[in-house]
Amino acid sequence: MSFTQKHLDAVEAAIARGEKTVRYTDRTVEYRTVDELLKAREEIRTSLISAAGPRSRVVRLYHGGKGI
Repeated sequence: MSFTQKHLDAVEAAIARGEKTVRYTDRTVEYRTVDELLKAREEIRTSLISAAGPRSRVVRLYHGGKGI
């Protein structure tokens, strides 16, 4: 299943409220434990990160000595 940011927001809102029920547009999912809900959040995060592609890398160079 492809997840969206709205799915992640709904799961995080349920975690913040202390609920085990997540409501999407036309669906309701009830998790058995909070641990399952946390695992679902990590799965959605991982899916969103991998769908975004590789992260760009920033390399910072500095020189701490005196100039020439």
